[in-house]
Amino acid sequence: MDEDPHAPVAVQAEALYLLNLLLLPGLAFAGLLWLVHRHRSSPSELARCHLKQTLVASLWAGALLMAVTATILVLGGLHKPATWVVLIIYFTCCHAVLALLGIIGLSRAMAGKPYVYPLIGSRQW
Repeated sequence: MDEDPHAPVAVQAEALYLLNLLLLPGLAFAGLLWLVHRHRSSPSELARCHLKQTLVASLWAGALLMAVTATILVLGGLHKPATWVVLIIYFTCCHAVLALLGIIGLSRAMAGKPYVYPLIGSRQW
């Protein structure tokens, strides 16, 4: 079986998704945008799949983590302990699930297989 020469692009996209989520938010997202721009018309279906999935998943992750967190704070009130309990539980659970999905995506990219993020992924690639 021939290995896709563009498979490293898929791995880089998934790694940047995880870096954006776990270590370098914003900076890694800028790197992902650059990678998507550079390889958007790649002949590799694998690379295009992982690039699109990580971009869409990153946008959803940002929206889920920032918008819902802000909504919880606004609705619950900044000075109520219950608001902080709900916020910490939500953020921890949501963040962990997004990281787990990224780890699965990275393992699929390393195996040279396509991956569609459940619920938040784009079905068309």
